[in-house]
Amino acid sequence: MNTTKMPEETIGRPEKVLYTAKAHTIGGREGGSSRTSDGRLDVKLSAPGAPDTGTNPEQLFAAGWSACFLSAIKLAAGKKKIKLPSDAAIDAEVDLGTMDGGYLLQARLNVSLPGVDHDVAQELVDAAHQTCPYSKATRGNIDVEINLL
Repeated sequence: MNTTKMPEETIGRPEKVLYTAKAHTIGGREGGSSRTSDGRLDVKLSAPGAPDTGTNPEQLFAAGWSACFLSAIKLAAGKKKIKLPSDAAIDAEVDLGTMDGGYLLQARLNVSLPGVDHDVAQELVDAAHQTCPYSKATRGNIDVEINLL
């Protein structure tokens, strides 16, 4: 197996690994499937917009990032002793596009924190964007908009 690593100064390495997700995928997005090692996720895959049953990597990315980002908001709120509404939500949109003959992603996170003062909500969103691992991984790599609704 060949492994390619970027220089450490561009990646950063964890002091401690908290969790490792493991998934086995066959067939790719066109009729393939993916299953995690613990069996909690077992999905059929299909191309975006295809009439086939199944999800696609962009939907999985949107679900993962929005869940992680909302948890990062909750963490920031907890540190500031701010109570979040039970209906706090994030609608993530991940676009698959083309450029220069290749593919790329762009994303929007639409954050709803009903009843939270706008300035306070913005502070929480800004803090979450600094701590969320998905935000860190995408920073400078894809176009990202974070909208506070």
